[in-house]
Amino acid sequence: MSDLVTFAHALSDTTRWRIVRLVMDHAMCICELADILDMPQSSISSHVQILRKTGLLESERCGKWSYFRIDGRYLKVVRDLEQFFEGSGSKIWKDDDSCAVKRLAQRAESCCPGPQKLTPRHRKREHAKP
Repeated sequence: MSDLVTFAHALSDTTRWRIVRLVMDHAMCICELADILDMPQSSISSHVQILRKTGLLESERCGKWSYFRIDGRYLKVVRDLEQFFEGSGSKIWKDDDSCAVKRLAQRAESCCPGPQKLTPRHRKREHAKP
C-alpha cells in the first residue's frame, strides 16, 4: 500500500467496506460476494480491483475462480477500524454476516470449489453479540 490516502480511499466506499468485512476471515470469490451483497458481479469486481491495487487483498487462483482475503499485514488495522466504528451500519453488517454464513454453507454445491491455501481465520465478531 503506497500511503495513507490510498488506503483511506480504498475504504471510503460503503460497498468496499462491506467487501473488506466479508473477506477478513474467509476468502471469497466474486460470485460469492455478489450473491451476499445482492449486486452484479461486474460491480463487485470493480470494487475488488480498487482494493487489490492498494495491496489490501491477497488472492488465490483455483481453476477459473480467484478468491480474495484481507492481507494479514492489514488485518489488525482493519479490525481496529471496525471495532472503533462499531455500531455504524450494524444492521447492514449483521445482514451481510448472516448472508455470508448461508452462502459459504452452499459452497460445496455451488459453482465455486473454494480456496485451497487461503483457509478461514477463526474469530468471533464483537458486534454479532445479541
